[in-house]
Amino acid sequence: MAYIVVEGRVPLQGEVVVGGAKNAALPILAATLLTSDECYIENVPHIQDILSMTQVLTALGAELQWLGPNTLVVRARGLNSPQVPAALATRMRGSFLVMGPLLARFGQAEAPHPGGCAIGTRPVSVDLKGFQAMGAQVERQDGAYRARAPHLWGERLSLDYPSHTGTENLLMAATLARGTTVIENASVEPEVVDLAHFLNSLGARIYGAGTGIIQVEGVEKLHGTAFRVMPDRLEAGTFALGCAVSTGTVVMSAAVGPYLGALTSKLQEAGVDVRIDAEHYVVRSNGRLRAVDIQTFPYPGFPTDLQAPFAVMATQAEGESTIHETMYDDRLHYVEELRRMGARIQVRGQTAIVQGPTPLKGAEVRALDIRSGAAVVLAALAAEGRTVISDVHFIDRGYEGIDRKLAGLGARIKRTENKDAPLDDLPLATRPEANAAPREVPLERPHDVQPGAPAY
Repeated sequence: MAYIVVEGRVPLQGEVVVGGAKNAALPILAATLLTSDECYIENVPHIQDILSMTQVLTALGAELQWLGPNTLVVRARGLNSPQVPAALATRMRGSFLVMGPLLARFGQAEAPHPGGCAIGTRPVSVDLKGFQAMGAQVERQDGAYRARAPHLWGERLSLDYPSHTGTENLLMAATLARGTTVIENASVEPEVVDLAHFLNSLGARIYGAGTGIIQVEGVEKLHGTAFRVMPDRLEAGTFALGCAVSTGTVVMSAAVGPYLGALTSKLQEAGVDVRIDAEHYVVRSNGRLRAVDIQTFPYPGFPTDLQAPFAVMATQAEGESTIHETMYDDRLHYVEELRRMGARIQVRGQTAIVQGPTPLKGAEVRALDIRSGAAVVLAALAAEGRTVISDVHFIDRGYEGIDRKLAGLGARIKRTENKDAPLDDLPLATRPEANAAPREVPLERPHDVQPGAPAY
């Protein structure tokens, strides 16, 4: 079993490179199924969820090859099967994103109810109702969803709520539908916009992404592309909060700034110095923090994926902070792990009440999901003494080399299978690798298409 070991109370100093956004790369990889041409995708995070998605695509019949640590070529010439293997689907919710592309291009799709982090109810009803409205027959049998349609028709879809995954699935399905599709109450998350940019670079006709109403004019065929995935605002936010709790100065690319408005505002309210110029997003903390209240909400509100890391900052702030989770009904379990380290937190329904400042102490704790895993890492940075974090595979699902990146900022942190060894005796960690080698495609970048987004 792998562990992450941290010796805390070391200020973070320096510049860190933020990787590609997991929540943008997953639907973009699913969207490569919409064309038989080669798609060259840069800035793909090398994390476990992405590796699982590459295995889903390979199982369906796509050809893939990593050209470097973060560059992936995908070509879906044909199809072995329209069925997502159950063993892969249960690993992550993102596996369900292939339903829309499969249905649009091949006329059929089948997938089990998706797995992923245990953070509460996460239905797929928005996706399925949309497929049905566009002309598909959808049924559930033996725990799997099956959808069939000789072709899809453009339709006006009014979503029950602005589902991130639902919007993406329907957006992909609509690109090859006959006629015009209008998606009302669509998600406005930046990752949805990045997917729309990618689809347009394939030849789709999508208008209004980033607003509550998206219009898609269906086309007969999509072509290959070269594209660069947007930076991960959640990884950037994690590093910003890490700086806040450990003191010091952390510098990131200014490209992350436009996506961090809600977090930036709350950091500044708490007394953290955040400055953005043409090139940099700079976070400075002297450790003197004020209590702040937050309530999670879809973008541009405060992101639910940063509320657990934010709770760690609240433990170091003067006064009482309240953290109200509005999006998932089972996302406060991490509180018990922080209590093991001395945090004073009460949970009342969907609200965590945090008393600070509290001196945290090193302890043995668990990563319960991706973001609670990040939270205990940040708590370890703020804590006195040695913290040992288990179940780090959850962290690897969403963060590429978080231990190496934090070590580059000066943190005393390493990954090990010997949790009792002195930190200085531990070797540097290696990244998790794919469980199965992908099929190979030619090692060359497509020269007949233009990148779909600027380099960040």
